[in-house]
Amino acid sequence: MPIRCRAALVIAASLLASACIAPKKRVVPAGTSVVAVMAKSDAWTAVANIADRNRINRTVLAWQSGLAEARARGFRDEVRGEGELLVAGGGLARPAPTPGSYSCRLVTLGRSAKRGPAFVKFKPFFCYVDLEGELFTIVKQTGSERPAGRLWGDEVPTRLIFLGSLALGNEEEARAYGDDPRRDVAGVFERIAPFVWRLVIPFPQDGTKVQVFELTPVAEQPKG
Repeated sequence: MPIRCRAALVIAASLLASACIAPKKRVVPAGTSVVAVMAKSDAWTAVANIADRNRINRTVLAWQSGLAEARARGFRDEVRGEGELLVAGGGLARPAPTPGSYSCRLVTLGRSAKRGPAFVKFKPFFCYVDLEGELFTIVKQTGSERPAGRLWGDEVPTRLIFLGSLALGNEEEARAYGDDPRRDVAGVFERIAPFVWRLVIPFPQDGTKVQVFELTPVAEQPKG
């Protein structure tokens, strides 16, 4: 066999062998919620129901209406004080989160009902992000409502799509997305600054115009 042909066969064999090697996996702590970052950019559209696809497609409208209402009802300074967190369209490249402990908090804008504040800022809570192979895990560990779900790749390179559901009260984990439409949660996950991420939920089922979760890494998990 000619030397060139023999070399080509060796290279082909090595490539085939490398493609069959299973990726290394890290052990995920018990009680975590799996978040998958899918390689196919439009795969989430086959999973999301029509209502949630419409919510995602109306993210820009949710930002516009929520911010406008908050400012019009006297919260202009509060909105400005949140800085990059409440800047619509502020997603940066490489939106995937880094593993570790996070300080998380929630800000809501606007109301679908006539009553209720147009701006609410909640106390910080604790989240954790881990990595298992190509799977991200994101856990909101405290609070009466704890969203959990999966992050999917999107055609927009600066964002990931979140599809999940809520765990309520003393429930140990959330139900799978789609099991109970009343608990389904859909949103957009973005990186907005070095080591700062946000999860934007447009027109959530709590009656607000938009929910914005901020995630900022911390050195250690808080105790107590």
